[in-house]
Amino acid sequence: MSWDFETDPEFQAQLDWVDAFVRDQVEPLDLVWPGLQFTPLDAARRRAIDPLKDEVRSRGLWATHLGRDLGGQGYGQLKLALLNEILGRSSWAPIVFGCQAPDTGNAEIIAHYGTAEQKERYLRPLLDGEMFSCYSMTEPHAGADPTMFTTRAEKDGDEWVINGWKFFSSNAKTSSFFIVMAVTNPEISAYQGMSMFLVPSDTPGINIVRNVGLAGETRDEGSHALIHYDNVHVPADAVLGGEGQAFAIAQTRLGGGRIHHAMRTIGLAQKALDMMCERALSRSTQGSILADKQFVQGYIADSYAQLIQFRLFVLYTAWSIDKHNDYRKVRKDIATAKIVMPTVLHDIAWRAMQVHGALGVSNEMPFFSMILGAGVMGLADGPTEVHKVTVARQVLRGYKPSDDLWPTQHIPKLRDAARAKLAEFLEHEVGNL
Repeated sequence: MSWDFETDPEFQAQLDWVDAFVRDQVEPLDLVWPGLQFTPLDAARRRAIDPLKDEVRSRGLWATHLGRDLGGQGYGQLKLALLNEILGRSSWAPIVFGCQAPDTGNAEIIAHYGTAEQKERYLRPLLDGEMFSCYSMTEPHAGADPTMFTTRAEKDGDEWVINGWKFFSSNAKTSSFFIVMAVTNPEISAYQGMSMFLVPSDTPGINIVRNVGLAGETRDEGSHALIHYDNVHVPADAVLGGEGQAFAIAQTRLGGGRIHHAMRTIGLAQKALDMMCERALSRSTQGSILADKQFVQGYIADSYAQLIQFRLFVLYTAWSIDKHNDYRKVRKDIATAKIVMPTVLHDIAWRAMQVHGALGVSNEMPFFSMILGAGVMGLADGPTEVHKVTVARQVLRGYKPSDDLWPTQHIPKLRDAARAKLAEFLEHEVGNL
């Protein structure tokens, strides 16, 4: 039997280096260049950021989610969990470490399903950190139900012609190519009748109607595009993974993406808890520090309990993925992590905001962006409610209905059965009375 909660010393040394590097070298980028992570580097940012990327590469920590043949380390999900826990503290950290979403998921599916030509054209520059990509899947009318997608790709000689609308295609305005999910055979089930296409962003017919921002962002800051694909022509070899394979590819991509989001959320929630505890020890009111107030102590205890449970569960899920090497076998736990994630981040950030008082609700502290991020996480890669349905269905598969009028744990029925089983002892007991 093997059971261990310790990280091996060699990898722990790497994590310790990452922790200090992110704190000292990367987190300052968040303050100087906020919101520019997915904007092509200008001369000033390149001078600052390229040396950081080189340092990460020299430590063997660049794009660690990919195999060595692609320039990564082939880390399993457990190692990635421990690494991403640190990277989650900083918006720029995933860029500096070559593992930013949605590019990580896009790189994974191109690496897994792409042809040699597709890997050379799209994957290599993506891994070098010199381009960004967009996953264009959601449609305005369909919400979380891909079976309602109507964007079509129709064969025209040696080409495919894409027509339709996509919504919330993140980073479209700065991406070099899109991965577009479209219906290629409307006569069969959507699960077999949809395909994915690799589409360069300068292809004629791609019209970004507007870029939608999150709450609090001005109109010109939005990065989630409403796109009209208007007779977009792509060659036959633009299909990723083969015709009709979109759902299988999407599940590969989204399974990993969901657990990666959870990993980074741990680091962000820990940052909120750290700020809460520091404030509690630093601020005094009504004759004592906040840390002496029972309400604040309750906030801290509740936050720690939520975070440690969530962290252990995410690490367990990551370990399970490594063990089975099959996202489908861990689907229930991945969905559960996705369910819990927004609530953990929201609750801890909200309590930290309360402990900071008026300063906490100002734009001089990061709590509202964390709370907004929790809301986004409740919708990204499928809304929480859909994942709850998935979890419930998976859990129920381990049970069967009672074949009796009464539940199996009905006490009168169990008592009668127990008395029948122990009848000889009960008769002896009665005889001695």
